[in-house]
Amino acid sequence: MISKSKGKNLNIAYIGGGSRGWAWGLMSDLALEKKLSGTVKLYDIDYNAAYKNEIIGNRLYDREDVAGKWKYKAVKTMEEALIGSDFVIISVLPGTFEEMQSDVHEPEKYGIYQSVGDTVGPGGLVRAIRTIPIFVDIAKQIKRYAPKAWVINYTNPMSLCVRTLYETFPEIKAIGCCHEVFGTQKLLASMLEELEGIEGVDYKDVKVNVLGINHYTWIDKASYKDIDLFPLYKEFVNKYYEEGFEGTEKGHWMNNHFASANRVKFDLFKKFGLIAAAGDRHLAEFMPNSWYLKSPEKVREWKFGLTNVQWRKDHRQELLEKGDRLVEGKEEFILETTGEDGVAMIKALLGLGDLVTNVNLPNNGQIQGLPTNSVVETNALFTFDSIQPVVAGQLPTPIQNMVLTHIHNQETTLQAALSKDKGLALQAFVQDPLVNLTPEHASELFEKMLFNTQRYLEGWNIEQTVSI
Repeated sequence: MISKSKGKNLNIAYIGGGSRGWAWGLMSDLALEKKLSGTVKLYDIDYNAAYKNEIIGNRLYDREDVAGKWKYKAVKTMEEALIGSDFVIISVLPGTFEEMQSDVHEPEKYGIYQSVGDTVGPGGLVRAIRTIPIFVDIAKQIKRYAPKAWVINYTNPMSLCVRTLYETFPEIKAIGCCHEVFGTQKLLASMLEELEGIEGVDYKDVKVNVLGINHYTWIDKASYKDIDLFPLYKEFVNKYYEEGFEGTEKGHWMNNHFASANRVKFDLFKKFGLIAAAGDRHLAEFMPNSWYLKSPEKVREWKFGLTNVQWRKDHRQELLEKGDRLVEGKEEFILETTGEDGVAMIKALLGLGDLVTNVNLPNNGQIQGLPTNSVVETNALFTFDSIQPVVAGQLPTPIQNMVLTHIHNQETTLQAALSKDKGLALQAFVQDPLVNLTPEHASELFEKMLFNTQRYLEGWNIEQTVSI
């Protein structure tokens, strides 16, 4: 039970506290929020990275433009971070960019292209196998040292991370937090300006009903004030289907790995009648290989990009250098809101105003037709020390069937990882819609990818021969 009064003297445990992305974003959001203050304990397997963030975070305390006063402390054990924590934030990289290189690019040798490679597809499955043991350990330690804390996870594969937390510690108070739906709300706000001339719409005022699983979410109701947005969206899709829509950033998708022209969204609306509510890069990976990811040329036709892991490596080096400049005081930390709802969630759980936003939670009836306890994404109501998922209804049968395929595959992956069962993992691997290979080639690719990540597979019999 949260006992802190008015958001003061809070204790936050940050697992993955050496992060150069999410951690800096949290620092900025906390610094701009005047109603919260306290201590953030930073735990990371790279203690030096966490210690640098301690220095960076503490430099903010005395700045005049900082409203929220926080102390940062790097710690050497997860136990130290968790003891006494009111909230736990998780953002970790499971493995290194070398393993990610294999996840994303090894399948390309077999004609399988992935635009992200962290949730589904061959890369998502192998990443999950690395990630699940990490989250088993995190859940066990939370159970022992901070069983009443609220836990906010940002790590992918989101559904399986949250599912693992609850499988290991059923009483945990954990959610998965993802900003993909916000992007679709912003698109709908742009649509209102484009078609109706309504300027300055805050995406948070675009009300949507969210159903699905992380990165494969759908909207069946959308409104702004008294305007039903579905007829407008149909008009919008018809108008921009061929060229796509990017607002003022036309062509941005060609030089930004994370941008798109929303053509995949538009195509899925034409096919299924609901608004697909994630980025095109994610949505494409849930569909059959031939639809959007058949080749790099096909990807360009749909106007999104394949995120090359070398870019991530280069970007990481840039962030490392920036971190050193921040530590040495050679560069000023710029405060800007991230657009994430993490801090707003913390405020609501402390009783500082209710919040409705999309989150990932075990299914206890909020989506009909999907398995109980599978992790689904819907809206939820945050109030004092409480999160109640909003009953979202049921997906149309064609979409439900596609979602179920991925839910069952994720459950098979979870059981394979927990039991270290290579044969079961292969069965999940070959059933993914992106793996359009012969059984022989699928088994061959699976063996190569597991070999490349074997240092994270303690207790697995990697030498075991398995086949389909």
